[in-house]
Amino acid sequence: MREPGGWEQHSVGVTRLRESYAALPAGSPVRLAKRTSNLFRGRSDAGRGLDVSGLTGVIEVDGDVAEVQGMCTYEHLVEVTLAHGRIPLVVPQLRTITLGGAVTGLGIESTSFRSGLPHESVLEMDVLTGAGEVVTTKPGDALFDAFPNSYGSLGYATRLRIELEQVPAHVALRHVRFDDAGSLADAVGRIVADGAWDGERVDGLDGVAFTPDELYLTLARWTDEPGPTSDYTGQQVYYRSLQHRATDRLTIHDYLWRWDTDWFWCSRAFGAQHPLVRRLWPRRLRRSDVYWRLVALDRRLGIGDRLDRRAGRPQGERVVQDVEVPVDRLAEFLEWFDREVGMRPVWLCPLRLRRAGEDSGEGEARPWPGYPLAPDTTYVNVGFWGVVNVGPDAPLAPRNRAIEAEVSALGGHKSLYSEAFYDRGEFDRLYGGDQLARVKRLHDPDDRLTPLYDKVVGRR
Repeated sequence: MREPGGWEQHSVGVTRLRESYAALPAGSPVRLAKRTSNLFRGRSDAGRGLDVSGLTGVIEVDGDVAEVQGMCTYEHLVEVTLAHGRIPLVVPQLRTITLGGAVTGLGIESTSFRSGLPHESVLEMDVLTGAGEVVTTKPGDALFDAFPNSYGSLGYATRLRIELEQVPAHVALRHVRFDDAGSLADAVGRIVADGAWDGERVDGLDGVAFTPDELYLTLARWTDEPGPTSDYTGQQVYYRSLQHRATDRLTIHDYLWRWDTDWFWCSRAFGAQHPLVRRLWPRRLRRSDVYWRLVALDRRLGIGDRLDRRAGRPQGERVVQDVEVPVDRLAEFLEWFDREVGMRPVWLCPLRLRRAGEDSGEGEARPWPGYPLAPDTTYVNVGFWGVVNVGPDAPLAPRNRAIEAEVSALGGHKSLYSEAFYDRGEFDRLYGGDQLARVKRLHDPDDRLTPLYDKVVGRR
C-alpha cells in the first residue's frame, strides 16, 4: 500500500537533497544536517549540512516488503508497518535511530539471534555518494557490501527496500534467572540451536547482568492470546521488572520500545526513576532523545565534572560502549569487566549473521567486510553506559582502551557509535579498511566524505 505522498514525495526529497549538495562550496566536506543523533563521540564543526528534511517517511508497504526513506526513524517506520501487522526484522531499541543510520552504523535487538543485523534484511538501496550521484545498489555490489558500518564515509542511504515480518498484537515474556555467566551462555547456545526453551518458541532474546551471580535472559514469544498487559511508560521501570516477576506480557508496540522509555537504565542519572520525579516528569519526555540532549548539555557545560569535584570524587572517564564477544568467551569477558571496569548492570543481546534463505534453513551467512563477524558463530552484544571515576588519567581513556584490547583478544568487535582509540593499522585490520578505501576511491574520488577512521577516532 502506497503511503500518503509516496513516490512523488520521495522524488521531491531527493531533488532537495541533490540541490543542497550542489550548493556546497567546491571541495568542502559533505555531511548531513540532522536534528537528532544517537552517536556518543564529539566531532568538529564540518559546516553546512545536506538537506534531508524530505527523506523522513515510508514510501510504501507491499506485503512483507517496505520502501523506506533513509532518514525515517524506527519510531515512524514501526507506526506505519504495525498498521499492516508487520515490523522490520530487526528494530533497534531507541526510537530516533533512523533506518539509514542503523544500516550504515549497524543496529541490534532481541531478534538478532535469528535475523542478524538490520542491513541483512535490506534488498536494495539508493545511496548519495561523495561524488553527488544517487546510485542504486544491491547485495553483492561492492558499495552495498562495504556500506554497513561505514558511518557515512561512503555516502548516505536515501531509499531502502527492506523485508518485514508479520507479528501478532502481543508479546509474552519469560525472565529466566542464572547464577553465573557460564550457565547463561550455555542457555543462549541451546536457544539459538533450537529456537525454543523448555519446549516454548523463542522469537526475541536478550538479557541483563545485574551482578556476577544475578543474570537474566528474557525470552519473548509473539502471541495473539488474550490477557492483561503491563505498562512501563508510567511509574514502573521495565528493567527492574526482570528481578521481580518470572513472566510478563506487553503489546508488540510497547515491547519494541521497552528500553527507550528509560534509555535502558540510564534515566536514573537524571532522577527520572525516583518516584516523585517520575510523577512530575511528563511521559512524552521520558524517551531516549530527551536524555541524549541532557547528556549533550552536560558535556557542553561540564556539569558532571563540577559535581564530581565538589563531592571529592576522582575525575570520571565516560565508558559508553557496545561490544560483541563470542558466546563461549562471554563469561571470561564479564569476569574481566567486573575486575577492571566494575560497571553494572550491563545489557546482553545474542546475535548471529543471518543465513541466506534463513526461513528455509538453507544457504550460508555472508560476512560483511566493515564488521567481519564469523559465519555460524553466536556472539553476545554487551552494552554498558556510564562513568567510571578513575582519577587524573581519565582524559587518556584508560578503561576504554583496555576494553578495546580485551575485546580484540577474545575475538570480538566493538561498535563505533562512541569513542574509539585504535591506531590506524589496527583499525583498518578490524574494520575492513582496505576494502573501504577501494570503494571510497570509486564513489568519492574527490574525498568529499570524511574517511571512517577520521570520523571515529579523529572525531571529525
